[in-house]
Amino acid sequence: MAPPIADRLLRVDLSARSVESTPIPGEWRRRYVGGKGLGARYLYDELDAGVDPLGDENAILFMLGPLSGYLPGDSRYAAITKSPLTGCFLDSYAGGEFPDSLAGALGSHMGLLVTGVASEPVRLVVEDGDATIEPAETWGAGTVETSRAFPNSSVACIGPAGERQVAYATIASDAGDHHAGRGGAGAVMGSKRLKAIVARGDPPDGLDDLRDAYAAKYRETDTGRWLRASGTVETIDFANEIGALSTRGWSDGQFEAAEELGITTVEDRAVGRERADTETPGGYRVATEDGDHVPRGATAMTLGAGLDIDDFDAVAVLGRTCDRLGMDLISAGSAVAWTVKANAAGVLDRSLSFGEPDGARALLEEIAERESELGDALADGVEAAATRVGGRDLVPTVKSMELPAYDPRGAQSMALAYATSDRGACHRRARPIEREVFDGDWGADRTAAEVIREQDRRSTLWSLIADDFFGDALDDLGREWLESVGLDPAGGLATVGERIWNVTRLFNVREGISREDDSLPAALQEPLESGPRAGATVDRDDFDSMLDAYYRRRGWTDDGVPTAQTIDRLGLAALTDDFDTLDD
Repeated sequence: MAPPIADRLLRVDLSARSVESTPIPGEWRRRYVGGKGLGARYLYDELDAGVDPLGDENAILFMLGPLSGYLPGDSRYAAITKSPLTGCFLDSYAGGEFPDSLAGALGSHMGLLVTGVASEPVRLVVEDGDATIEPAETWGAGTVETSRAFPNSSVACIGPAGERQVAYATIASDAGDHHAGRGGAGAVMGSKRLKAIVARGDPPDGLDDLRDAYAAKYRETDTGRWLRASGTVETIDFANEIGALSTRGWSDGQFEAAEELGITTVEDRAVGRERADTETPGGYRVATEDGDHVPRGATAMTLGAGLDIDDFDAVAVLGRTCDRLGMDLISAGSAVAWTVKANAAGVLDRSLSFGEPDGARALLEEIAERESELGDALADGVEAAATRVGGRDLVPTVKSMELPAYDPRGAQSMALAYATSDRGACHRRARPIEREVFDGDWGADRTAAEVIREQDRRSTLWSLIADDFFGDALDDLGREWLESVGLDPAGGLATVGERIWNVTRLFNVREGISREDDSLPAALQEPLESGPRAGATVDRDDFDSMLDAYYRRRGWTDDGVPTAQTIDRLGLAALTDDFDTLDD
């Protein structure tokens, strides 16, 4: 039996304290499917250009997809809004138990669209296809305490960083084990005085035969075997081996003590697996003084190698600190690295050096609480802090978002992936480094083609919403699954991904984004000091050639605007009323 169709949206106005169920236009479902696609389309429609991300007029969506709760792998939800860190489109994802509970609680609804600002801190309780607005007694508490305040429920919430509108505050779920992390969706919740979403529902049932067949297929993919064996905690070993691990604030490409933080150490120190009773178990769980922590690859890479900290326990504590405070550890780690380098450059008078975990932890607390002048400056992002006190270009950013720890000087294709990402520097939209390092120099045209292919593919998968890793088992991008719920995507799923990427580009262009913002960070033109790629930089001319090829393949102008021909081909004319002209 086919599962019920999720074809409605719950609209929550916190200012008016109202909740309304509205139908999703059928054509939108066919064109954008769900998740990222539908969220992007709604956000474009809801916001005017120039809206303050932390103002009353911004909206935040909590989106599922038509296959949420049915697909194998880790279920996810998407938090979609205008980013307070970048001023651009933002979609951020988190897995764990919360997405399944939300899917069961929403019934025939595919998500929540939240607008307005509450007069006092509130939480949303979602149950039986409806939502109620209730006072938030846990305002001021951390993410772990807030999650545990609601037994027999699944909770997505903000911590102190979100309440104080830190520009890279996260939305934490499962007691801080999972985070919708990058770009500051948690700060948008804080600006609306929305502490938490409490979901009370059982995961939906159905499609068992299809699920079992694909779960078996998934287990036998290279990705499925990798997840069972190690998962993302092994990425520090990979990046270090190829000389693309940003170390000591992007000074080096290799960390001498990487093995102390890598998969072998994690296996030795783990107290178990997050989901040990499944065929594709979840991440490792390690004990810290603040409670168990589920380290991801970025924990060791950013808070370990990036800060020259080789003590596994100290790095785990820093990761748990970010979890508890509700703060993106990639941006937070970059803020600490920037402080060290700004101090060395004489820009700041702050006694902090690389290799000092206690000093790093103290600064993380200052940022989340905005309790010092430096903490307050860094809470708005590295670029904002540099604007206030100096020290620009000490660590790399794209569209004001701090780069993840894969260094493009070790794989040139990552420079293009970061520069063209729709939410700012992000390795999740495209990760060509995993193939380029084995193939040698791709050249500009192939690099552009590979980045575009991954960006479009992930846009499709994040509209289902499918786990990134399970997507490797979907040769047809999920067509067989969508047929089972009676959805026929307009133009095919490959076109859906391209269409969604162009919607987010139109959103960003409307906000003033241009070629100048799809830029090469100046820090990447400094040579690496050590490792297999010692002396390497990202050449500006080579980068410009890659960007030209990317725009050409995308069907965009030399300044990065989708042409009228591209708009017409993808059926996006309804979105271009805000533009005076679109060049052919």
